[in-house]
Amino acid sequence: MKKLSKKGLAGTLASALLVASPLVSAETLRLLTWGGYAPQTVIEAFTKETGIEVQVTKSNNEDMISKLRATRGAGFDLAQPSQDRIKSAQADFDIYKPIDLSRVDAAQIIPSMLADTQKNTMFEGKVYGVPHVWGTSGLVVNSKMAANTADYTDLCDNALAGKVSYRLKRPTLIGFAYAMGEDPFAAYGDKAKYQSILDKVEKKLIDCKSNVKAYWSGGDALMNLLRSNEVVAAMAWDAGGWKLNNEMSDVTFVAPKSGALGWIDTFAIPRKSKAEDAAYKWINFVMRPEIAAQITAAAGNFTAAKDGDKFVDAKLKSQYQGSFSQADIDNIKWYPPVPAGLEEMEGKTLDRIKAAP
Repeated sequence: MKKLSKKGLAGTLASALLVASPLVSAETLRLLTWGGYAPQTVIEAFTKETGIEVQVTKSNNEDMISKLRATRGAGFDLAQPSQDRIKSAQADFDIYKPIDLSRVDAAQIIPSMLADTQKNTMFEGKVYGVPHVWGTSGLVVNSKMAANTADYTDLCDNALAGKVSYRLKRPTLIGFAYAMGEDPFAAYGDKAKYQSILDKVEKKLIDCKSNVKAYWSGGDALMNLLRSNEVVAAMAWDAGGWKLNNEMSDVTFVAPKSGALGWIDTFAIPRKSKAEDAAYKWINFVMRPEIAAQITAAAGNFTAAKDGDKFVDAKLKSQYQGSFSQADIDNIKWYPPVPAGLEEMEGKTLDRIKAAP
């Protein structure tokens, strides 16, 4: 047996420690995300394929900004803020680094969603977000009792008097504006123009008050109104419409002709990420259609993965395809960042609508 020198013995021991140490046995991706966006089955498949461990911290928009602001962009390698919450946070706190689009497999992503996210997360000429999970609000309709309801303003049809519901919130103002031929998001930079749009919508919604059974504030209350047929058409979210469709085949989500209103939760890379390579690998991994389907099952919402509906539950796939054609998806109006002062203007408009007889 060959006797090891002290130097050789030290090297052997060091090698053994490196193999045994869990701290260096695999790279770690620290993910700051929403509930359901990183199910355990997906994490295990990713780790098996790449050798990269994933540590998940569940959060929301406000908490993400707070955590990254406190550390100046440190502590996490990948975050998932909504697209309309990135530009202002970056301008105020410098907590993200630009996305290297050459490292994103764009062929896996629905082009219209990728384009809109790039536009809405651009700051000083650089893109800061990649689309991931999305959802919309539009119409939930009883096809037997409100067959002609195809856009927001159809809720004001005399045939539906006393049988509709929507919230007195900003999505209602925006949806009605689009259905009336306006482009409220394009007017975000012009307060006078935006006010003129609000004035137009205000008059329409005051005239429409006789059609409203109730202004809903909680999803359960709305679902019960639809179940009882007290309401036959409403402004609501897609997942709620599909959930109700499981109980009532005549009720489902309808994408309005003027466009559903959409939100997107993105991927954004914190400024002091220590595992940027792992972050891009995760992004490209979860946008595979078969992986995206697992996230849809866990989160209840679809992802921006192209063909992401291909592997989901047959019932949900049928509901999704029945609500959204490709044209409907391309026509979604994605929420951009809200300029300062606009929500105050909207609040005054909503107050006047509520107070009107």
